[in-house]
Amino acid sequence: MTEGTRERFLTATAKLLQARGYRGTSLNAILTESGAPRGSLYYHFPGGKEELVREATQREVQFISEYLATAFRECTVPAEAVRAYVEGARDHTRTGGFLLGCPVASLVLDSPEASSSIRDICEEALEEWHRLLRDGIAAGGVPIARADSLATLVLTSVEGALIVARSQRDTQPLDTVAEELASAVSAASKQTEGV
Repeated sequence: MTEGTRERFLTATAKLLQARGYRGTSLNAILTESGAPRGSLYYHFPGGKEELVREATQREVQFISEYLATAFRECTVPAEAVRAYVEGARDHTRTGGFLLGCPVASLVLDSPEASSSIRDICEEALEEWHRLLRDGIAAGGVPIARADSLATLVLTSVEGALIVARSQRDTQPLDTVAEELASAVSAASKQTEGV
């Protein structure tokens, strides 16, 4: 089944935002990338670029949130869930030709003046991913304060490693971060077991 026009706009916008940022993603670029007819843009997104950016970003954020929740639900230990999360980011970056990364990073760095709603989506996304990481690590027996610190470490390490991987056009930084973060979470879990 072919992708509908609305979905093509969202997919194109998400891809362009990750690759070019808010300012570098024009409506013309979205139309070209999506292959959708110009007249259908405002039919599907009467709020124009801002509405399209909000919806595309929210969709990508939801995907990552679901991925994280599934990793913690399906992995037997938190360290393996963290490894799966980093490996998912690595695979996304690699398959995107090192043009794609975090769906909110480029928006945060680009400081869109469009509206506070876009900034709010970014802030809420990072808070949600932090919460999912913290709660998943804590579910493995790590005290909540330590789990909170580890969640911050995981989130910031992955975001930084994505930038370095894109710059170097190499997944090695993400591979290293996956191992180091899994090791840190595993060590915290073992410390708790020994108490």
